[in-house]
Amino acid sequence: MKSFFNGLLLGLILGAAGYWFIQNKAREHPEAEHRAEEAAAQAQSSAGQTAHHLSEALKAKLETLDLRSEQIKDELARTGKIVRRKAHDLGEQVADAASDARIVTTIKAKYAADADLSVWKISVSSDQGHVTLTGTVSAEENIGEAVAAALEVDGVRDVTSTLAVKPNP
Repeated sequence: MKSFFNGLLLGLILGAAGYWFIQNKAREHPEAEHRAEEAAAQAQSSAGQTAHHLSEALKAKLETLDLRSEQIKDELARTGKIVRRKAHDLGEQVADAASDARIVTTIKAKYAADADLSVWKISVSSDQGHVTLTGTVSAEENIGEAVAAALEVDGVRDVTSTLAVKPNP
């Protein structure tokens, strides 16, 4: 939307510069004065159409984001706040969720392949690549192995472990 406004502003500036140029040329050539007046009328009409299109685009944007006054009043009455997210942000969240699921699955697969680490006793969660390990292991060196295995996975930013040692009976 910002680029649309920037384009509109640039168009208006160029239109004004063009109008000024045409006016100066019209004064130099009286026969072109009539054509300049026609061009000015066309420019004015074009500016009016652009303003109308901008108004329609803004209305559509407000409609899409549920930002009409009656919707805002209703939401404020129900929740006390207005929250909207950009579609791009929502797309990133979906991508992050898929990436987090892949990270958890890969780490659990590594634990399943390691006889010293129990996939059933270690819980793995990931939030935007920040991995948390909870649960129990049979020895202290297994904590290091679990953290190292998690850090090897692509997309993992850091690992926080609250694994506790609980010897096997």
